[in-house]
Amino acid sequence: MAENKKIPYKIYLEEREMPTQWYNVRADMKNKPAPLLNPATLEPMKPEELEHVFCKELVQQELDDTTPYFDIPQEIRDFYKMYRPSPLVRAYCLEKALDTPAKIYYKFEGNNTSGSHKLNSAIAQAYYAKKQGLKGVTTETGAGQWGTALSMACSYFDLDCRVYMVKCSYEQKPFRREVMRTYGAQVTPSPSETTAVGRKILEAHPGTTGSLGCAISEAVEDATTHEGYRYVLGSVLSQVLLHQTVIGLETKAALDKYGIKPDMIIGCAGGGSNLGGLISPFVGEKLRGEADYRIIAVEPASCPSLTRGKYAYDFCDTGMVCPLAKMYTLGSGFIPSPNHAGGLRYHGMSSIVSQLYDDKLLEAVSVEQTSVFEAAERFARVEGILPAPESSHAIKVAIDEALKCKETGEEKTIVFGLTGTGYFDMVAYGKYNDGEMLDYIPTDEDLAVGFAGLPKVDK
Repeated sequence: MAENKKIPYKIYLEEREMPTQWYNVRADMKNKPAPLLNPATLEPMKPEELEHVFCKELVQQELDDTTPYFDIPQEIRDFYKMYRPSPLVRAYCLEKALDTPAKIYYKFEGNNTSGSHKLNSAIAQAYYAKKQGLKGVTTETGAGQWGTALSMACSYFDLDCRVYMVKCSYEQKPFRREVMRTYGAQVTPSPSETTAVGRKILEAHPGTTGSLGCAISEAVEDATTHEGYRYVLGSVLSQVLLHQTVIGLETKAALDKYGIKPDMIIGCAGGGSNLGGLISPFVGEKLRGEADYRIIAVEPASCPSLTRGKYAYDFCDTGMVCPLAKMYTLGSGFIPSPNHAGGLRYHGMSSIVSQLYDDKLLEAVSVEQTSVFEAAERFARVEGILPAPESSHAIKVAIDEALKCKETGEEKTIVFGLTGTGYFDMVAYGKYNDGEMLDYIPTDEDLAVGFAGLPKVDK
């Protein structure tokens, strides 16, 4: 029996076992995510309106909530083989250190030069841009993983890449910036004086350290004012979550290989694409009544869109130029505290993840960053990987759940997503090691400012 097989430290799939299709969880959702709305008319966005901003085939993926599977083009599958399949690791050393009866597994997405899962969607979006005959793409990046991944993908397809990087990350992570430039990207700190919306934000918020919402606004303006360019996004959108399902599909295939059924699946949540990609195949089973799992989204206490946000239509960007999406949001004007060290600083959440959360198909918790870095170092010292701060949110809750099993004696199986490595996050690790890291939790009054800017939509 598969159950009697000795579980190796790393479960690797063979290349022939890699997914050949992405899975669209919306096809199995009873309650579909609400449509994107045109901010001028408040009517659902038409494909031709979105094609002004996004690549044509990506628009089709974005709006399709009935097709269960999309073929992964051969060129993308060939690129994936450079770093996929990625390993599913049994955390034997962590289990021993925690003295827990729980069985802990993590899907490791950091085994590529970009250092994270972001490359899964970056290469897909660059492929569709090239196929459309575009000159280049624009984007934003927070902690820098997405910008790095996209610069690599654009280099592969010989596309121009313009990245607007959140200013505090631009200053804190100069080496991440240099990796992007090494791959040929032009990197601009956001908000900047180079766009009209950037100048407007700086005028309203002098000295601001920026946010993903600001950077999105600038990247969209850049794309829509230059011929032959389109905007691409690293998270939040349904098309991005679709591409990231390669993570969950590989995870499920690796588990099935050894007859392993997880009790809980844990992922960090910023915009929701890596979490959604990891959990989609498992949520699909829940939706179809084939299996049940406990699914936990972990977000930072300093940017708590699921746990403290409102489920409402909101702008996807601070400059209010993007479509309106119904999501759990803190308001497009919400700017996280600059002492928040990792990514996961987006004001809203994927419409798919938001709908699943509202339907109680997953739960959410928020954690403070000092406890996140404590978990990160605990993990690094026994498992040999220096985790990204974002990933460490999932590590923190996985450890908490494993310690609960130690108390109860339950042998639960825990799977979490280790989305990337933290080698460009040493400023943050340094602050933690020097005892200078602070926890910031926004007050209700702080959040009220963001909520006050929510658009009035009767839908």
